[in-house]
Amino acid sequence: MKQANKTTDPAPVTVLGLGDMGRSLARAFLAAGHPTTVWNRSPGKGEDVVALGAVRAASAEEAVRASGLVVVCLVDYDASDAVLEPLAEALEGRVLVNLTSDTPARSRQTAAWAAKHSLSYLDGAIMVPVDVVGTAEALVFHSGDRAAFAAHEATLKALGEPATYLGEDHGLAAAHDMAMLDFFYGAMGGLVHAFALARAEGIDGASLVPYLNTIAAILPPIAELTAVDVDTRTYGNDGGNLAMMAAGVDHILHTAKDHHLDVSHLAGLKSVTDRAIAEGHGSSSWSSIIEVIAADR
Repeated sequence: MKQANKTTDPAPVTVLGLGDMGRSLARAFLAAGHPTTVWNRSPGKGEDVVALGAVRAASAEEAVRASGLVVVCLVDYDASDAVLEPLAEALEGRVLVNLTSDTPARSRQTAAWAAKHSLSYLDGAIMVPVDVVGTAEALVFHSGDRAAFAAHEATLKALGEPATYLGEDHGLAAAHDMAMLDFFYGAMGGLVHAFALARAEGIDGASLVPYLNTIAAILPPIAELTAVDVDTRTYGNDGGNLAMMAAGVDHILHTAKDHHLDVSHLAGLKSVTDRAIAEGHGSSSWSSIIEVIAADR
């Protein structure tokens, strides 16, 4: 006789913290069918997710005890530590996932606290805006307790599929977050400075955009080549050596100074390239500046 297909009901989940991102997490869990309990430190937040079916707990402890998976998302680890420390007993036997943004050091510090209390702990990082959480484009990192991730991977996929597990070092999610944001904010600073230089030369931003997009399109293969360079420390000249590119930085710096623009980030970049050239990397690729940036590594 043919057996009936077995179905598994979506697992309950608790979300602690109902800021913009916390509410986005709750909405994603609810959309995937997970019974969702929510709690916030201050009243008056989360009416939208309650209207969608979330259950508002009267206390953080009540919220924790409602689910086997507890997700916290607060402003920083000072805030999450203050909420979690009194909850160690209530968290026993549950999996705690901390999606609060902070540094790798703070992630490892909280992991040590969890280990002290024998708690199953995952650290994470959300790499997309609130309106992308729960979509196919969402990227959410997780690191830490491998068994805990395996047990709740299906639930965590509600935030973004696939749920990305990076390894057992609890600091890995935050480390990836910091590295990616390092690139993003540096690029955004350069982008705005480019518009400032263009405006000083009488060029409107809209007319510059198509050409900037051309530059942006060459970045993915450059990233791959740079990764090979820095991982192998070979820095082969691939047609654009550091000395030639440093001269370009100098030209931009002089142009920006002529227009009395802020040149602090350009001056810092010139300092790095000059030092790398002085150390003998002038004929190497641009990637060789890492030997100055990370001189003790």
